[in-house]
Amino acid sequence: MHFLEKKPDGKILEGEIFVGNNWAQDAGIYEFSFEDGSKVKARYSFIYVYEDGKWMISHHHSSLMPEEVVRPTPITKDEVRGLFGLWNDALATGEPQQVCLVFAL
Repeated sequence: MHFLEKKPDGKILEGEIFVGNNWAQDAGIYEFSFEDGSKVKARYSFIYVYEDGKWMISHHHSSLMPEEVVRPTPITKDEVRGLFGLWNDALATGEPQQVCLVFAL
């Protein structure tokens, strides 16, 4: 009910359709724009079946997309060498546990 109050307008961003005998499936990602200017992306799937002379929705699922992944800043060559230094310093301790823990932090 609250979704409809926002006056959604949806469009499919990407999807894949499979067609069978008296059934069809459409699954992918769609985006809804709302009257207030906000947008939301979601995964979707529809299963349609042909019954009594008409196509009907047999199954529908929709779920919000996870938050966008924050892309890390590129690592520099000096930082890569620094990572080797951490590992090398751990080796110098002679403690296997220290070596294993270097990159578990």
